[in-house]
Amino acid sequence: MKPVLSALLALALCPFAVGEKRLVIVDQDGSGPGGSNQMAMMVLLQSPEAQVLGLTMVTGNAWRDEEVQHTLRMLELIGRTDVPVVPGAVFPLVRTQQGTRLATPLVGKVAWLGAWGLGPLDLEHQAASTADFSRSHDPYFVPPLAEGAPHTLPLDQDAAHFLIAQVHAHPHQVTICAFGPLTNVALALAIDPHFAELTQGIVLMGGSLDPQTNDPEFSTNPRHEFNFWFDPEAVHIVLRAHWPRIDVTTVDVSIKAQFTQQMIDEIAKSPNPAARYITGNSQGLYYMWDEFSACSWLDPSIVTKERLLYMDIDLSHGPSYGDTLTWTAASKPETGVQLVHAQVDLDLAKFNKMFIDLMKGPPVGK
Repeated sequence: MKPVLSALLALALCPFAVGEKRLVIVDQDGSGPGGSNQMAMMVLLQSPEAQVLGLTMVTGNAWRDEEVQHTLRMLELIGRTDVPVVPGAVFPLVRTQQGTRLATPLVGKVAWLGAWGLGPLDLEHQAASTADFSRSHDPYFVPPLAEGAPHTLPLDQDAAHFLIAQVHAHPHQVTICAFGPLTNVALALAIDPHFAELTQGIVLMGGSLDPQTNDPEFSTNPRHEFNFWFDPEAVHIVLRAHWPRIDVTTVDVSIKAQFTQQMIDEIAKSPNPAARYITGNSQGLYYMWDEFSACSWLDPSIVTKERLLYMDIDLSHGPSYGDTLTWTAASKPETGVQLVHAQVDLDLAKFNKMFIDLMKGPPVGK
């Protein structure tokens, strides 16, 4: 993308006056400590350009209650306890842990089960293992936190109603950054049919098109991605809502950005709380799924290639259940599918610098 076009795109996506903060709610499966989920929230918390109205939690990579505790503790450690954490959905709309376990022998194993089991946590072990249902725990049990238990409490409200209330309080100003399964957002849409159109748009980390990789999780199943797979019915609801704009960070772009030891070493040079949190809680070296999605909202120019597609999800209960579906304008079905901006390539050096600079910085306003 040419520099002039990139600048114009950035201006088009940033209708706020110079110096005015952009409003955002992060809907996240906040497993921790550290890792992509926590660091993506930190991207927006550390940015002087963003005002994070709240962090809504949804079961995905971990169970909701465990995620709430990790996120509360992260906010304490980086000095941002002014931002509320709001518990959301514990379970997907339709898909169940038991049903998925029973279907596995018929449709094949997946590499990552999130809260429903454990799989490889870094690229080194990805090719040699698959997820194990037996390594899950009770949804409401919170294991001891390695980073210490939080002293603060979550907001006494559910995520769906919090999302609706904030969007109505700031009509056409709030972007929803949804970096986990989409259960909370789907519930908000079910409660308030006008929720989507009252936002400024939604940024999703999810879906997969045709990632160019030798990683067996995607090379053998290129339309599979965990966030969409975990709650397909929620994805179907969200992708058919009338958002002003839908941006989708796909597997295709995410796997091109990897957290490296060199990045950790550079962040470690900073004495600030966010840098100390990362260097003390890094969970291995993996793809920067959610961090890139967060950064792309702050600076769209780090996205160098996107595809304009109509997107939905496969709801047939077979081997492709939860796979990404896409069409061009000429081939799309007449069933209300919406246009999305699917990100597929990036300026890696610019993204890495942006992420490192944000993580090295002081708490916003301090």
